[in-house]
Amino acid sequence: MAGGSLAPAGVSKERAQQYQGKVTSYVVISCIVAATGGSIFGYDIGISGGVTSMDGFLEKFFPTVFDKEKKAHENNYCKYNNQGLSAFTSSLYLAGLVASLVASPITRKYGRRGSILCGGMSFIIGATLNASAANLAMLILGRIMLGFGIGFGNQAVPLYLSEMAPFRLRGALNMMFQLATTLGIFSANMINYGTSKLEPWGWRLSLGLAAAPALLMTLGGIFVPETPNSLVERGKTEEGRKILEKIRGTDKVEAELQDIIDASELANSIEHPFRNILEKRNRPQLVMAIFMPTFQILTGINSILFYAPVLFQSMGFGANASLYSSALTGAVLCSSTIVSIVTVDRWGRRALLIGGGIQMIICQVIVAIILGVKFSTDNELSKSFSALVVVVICLFVAGFGWSWGPLGWTVPSEIFPLETRSAGQSITVAVNLFFTFVIGQSFLSLLCAFKFGIFLFFAAWITVMTIFVYVFLPETKGVPIEEMIFVWRKHWFWKKIVPGYPNADESNVKQSDSME
Repeated sequence: MAGGSLAPAGVSKERAQQYQGKVTSYVVISCIVAATGGSIFGYDIGISGGVTSMDGFLEKFFPTVFDKEKKAHENNYCKYNNQGLSAFTSSLYLAGLVASLVASPITRKYGRRGSILCGGMSFIIGATLNASAANLAMLILGRIMLGFGIGFGNQAVPLYLSEMAPFRLRGALNMMFQLATTLGIFSANMINYGTSKLEPWGWRLSLGLAAAPALLMTLGGIFVPETPNSLVERGKTEEGRKILEKIRGTDKVEAELQDIIDASELANSIEHPFRNILEKRNRPQLVMAIFMPTFQILTGINSILFYAPVLFQSMGFGANASLYSSALTGAVLCSSTIVSIVTVDRWGRRALLIGGGIQMIICQVIVAIILGVKFSTDNELSKSFSALVVVVICLFVAGFGWSWGPLGWTVPSEIFPLETRSAGQSITVAVNLFFTFVIGQSFLSLLCAFKFGIFLFFAAWITVMTIFVYVFLPETKGVPIEEMIFVWRKHWFWKKIVPGYPNADESNVKQSDSME
């Protein structure tokens, strides 16, 4: 065990080759239950856009938007532009931002399961309030409770998955969160398609059914085990060993356990993780925790998923056709995530992120050209061009689904050392929800102002983020989560910034550098 005169050194030796174990049914079931938290996030993303296009919902809570929608001469790009309507969608994410920061100390002190349970219960309360909302205040309060649930769930679930998964399959198992998210989106779109026919009260059923995945996550959180990393960090080393043996299916876990113990000793020496994360040696992880979720949202995906029915109606689709089209995008997103699960631990993170980025850029530019040339502010697209727009948007969604969708969560959750892991995940979630809030609040106004140029706006951001990955993101496939520090030491840019841990084994550091 590495040690030091002033503070523990953390993980100073690469022991990955000594790790033993296999994928057990125990770890698979635990990950499936935990990933159900993703379905909560996805369900809300999918449900919001459909509900905000239902006449019964608009007439009750947003009558001015309802009246504007019925005006045939209204600017197609601007007829849904209302800050109150945007606040219904975006208030959840502002609340989630605050909750994610509160969740960090709870996740660290009381374990990942504690935050998962808090998130599930908050979401159940929020869904109940929304389904029974009698006025706008009650509706927004329900959204805020949903936001707290998402803040806790998104903070804890990716950490739980990264720590439970064997390192060689961590990418695939971690993506259970994104797969559950896409299933939630698809389910919400199909539910909206059905409840839209139950006017004027169908929106209540759509919002109330959000309690179903939340109930599953809450009940599952009671029975799934805590992660070995969290148990050791909280001084329960023997219990952590037993859980590690159970989830790896072997009693030969000394190497992995020693990495966890070394990491936990350093973690427990850090009193203020948020302050520690600002230190120079944590600079690359902090940069990724900020930029990965920022870029994930600036792909424009949430704009399409939030407002797909509104977007398709703005382009002249009928109400039923728009809901059907948005359900199609949800199905594409779900199926494309499976591609990522199958390939991420074989092809690596960088290849998927760069390839997906190029695909999304091409699709955004094509949509912008079609709308700019064929779609003015007072007419509709022809059936052939409408179908082409849907196809290209589906290709865009597929590109996101096998790249930035799952990896925007996977990469930040696996790169932090134990001492700053909860704080780092909180920053990732907070940044994600902040930009989700900004885009959710501003998209309808941006659509009104930029018109077809909104797609070029997002295409420009995707270009920037694809270059960013190519230059700054090292490959993390096949690296044990507690040995991620060596990845930064070997990267051409970050090795100039990241120093060795104090009193680390010098011979090991030299050996690591020689492997570049």
